[in-house]
Amino acid sequence: MKNSLIILFFVCAGIVFGSLVASLTSSIKGLSWLSYGLAFGVTKPFILDLSVLKLTLGLTFNLNISVILFVTLAIVLAYWITNRRGRRR
Repeated sequence: MKNSLIILFFVCAGIVFGSLVASLTSSIKGLSWLSYGLAFGVTKPFILDLSVLKLTLGLTFNLNISVILFVTLAIVLAYWITNRRGRRR
């Protein structure tokens, strides 16, 4: 259970840092390829209006090269850390 939480944390951190690197390098000529990607999902959200409660549902994924690289790196790093912790015991 603890190892799963560590891996989940590293994957989330990889997504965040990958998105950050993609947005920072999008205007740099030699590194703009890191921000190349596509967005897919529900472009027009579903809105349920019940007078008292208004519920808006929508989901969009923005996937780019930088996020793929950082998530891959995060998974490898997380497995390396969790396996290393297991050997110490």
